[in-house]
Amino acid sequence: MENKQYKLSIVALVYNLEKYLPRCLDALVNQTLEDIEILCVNDGSTDSAPQIIEEYARKYPNKVKVFHKENGGEFTTRNYGLDRATGEYVTFVDTDDYVEHDWAEKLYNAAKEYDADMAVCGFERIDLETDQVVARDMVGFGNVCKKITPDDDFMVFINPAPWNKIYKREKIKDLRFLPFRGFNDTMFLTEAFTRIDKVAFVPEVLYHYYLRYDSQIHSVNEQDVNNLKKYLLEVKQFYKDAGKYEEMRYILDLMAFIHLGISVMYRASYDKNINISKMIKETKKYLDKNFGTWRKNPFLTLKYSLKKGIKHIGLWGIATFYKLGLQMVFIRVYRFVVDQLKIDIKF
Repeated sequence: MENKQYKLSIVALVYNLEKYLPRCLDALVNQTLEDIEILCVNDGSTDSAPQIIEEYARKYPNKVKVFHKENGGEFTTRNYGLDRATGEYVTFVDTDDYVEHDWAEKLYNAAKEYDADMAVCGFERIDLETDQVVARDMVGFGNVCKKITPDDDFMVFINPAPWNKIYKREKIKDLRFLPFRGFNDTMFLTEAFTRIDKVAFVPEVLYHYYLRYDSQIHSVNEQDVNNLKKYLLEVKQFYKDAGKYEEMRYILDLMAFIHLGISVMYRASYDKNINISKMIKETKKYLDKNFGTWRKNPFLTLKYSLKKGIKHIGLWGIATFYKLGLQMVFIRVYRFVVDQLKIDIKF
């Protein structure tokens, strides 16, 4: 089996969560796609998770491979698994989530049908405490394959998480998840777009993502914001080094505005130690200096947005608030919609 050519390598991030781990692994070992390898990377778990994955490796020796490493965080675990993956395609799974049994097969078949470098499926967010579905995402593209081009901004609306998508491994095997919390998946995907030519979509909910409110993704502090600013500049340099910056500048600047200007500022507003009004002003200066086309971006005009639909119109509206210096109004409205109306908004 060591010389076997796997169709898909699944890197499963294991850090505690013994309660949910069997549910995730049962779904993986019973995938309808044959010729897969499941790389369980234990990131220094302190509960019974290491014993659980060892048991699955004994039970499924042709599928499950186990690795143990010292605790280093999510980004180190993903990089560790990526370095050891051997499949034609590679993906990543968080082990408190679970997938449909045909998740791998449908993603792989879509990628092969279109000879795509990446395939993306729909997913749902589920409240871990209530088990209620909060939102469904990535189901609106249809069964299509889209080519990466500077004339279409569709890629900025692809969720950055690596778990509802597969990548052609040869294209991204030397990329790294960067060493900071919360946003390394966004940076990884943004860099991957310099290597990817086509993206296939499977508009079905095949991945079930559980929202844990003690998770780092739901909190942002000032250091996190500073780290993101630092690594956005590294990604910008990555585009320059790849010879992609000039043609993709509008796309890259739009991504920076969405992730830093909108998503991160919203999340940072919950930290009582942050002067969010001051931070937003500083962020706008940062965007003007480093990603300046967000102000006159062709993808942020009203004419373009009216053609593209409600999500684009909303984005145009937020950009307008920013340009008028009304960012705090947007933040208050955003928080009211999410906290009071319980409507999950993601760009």
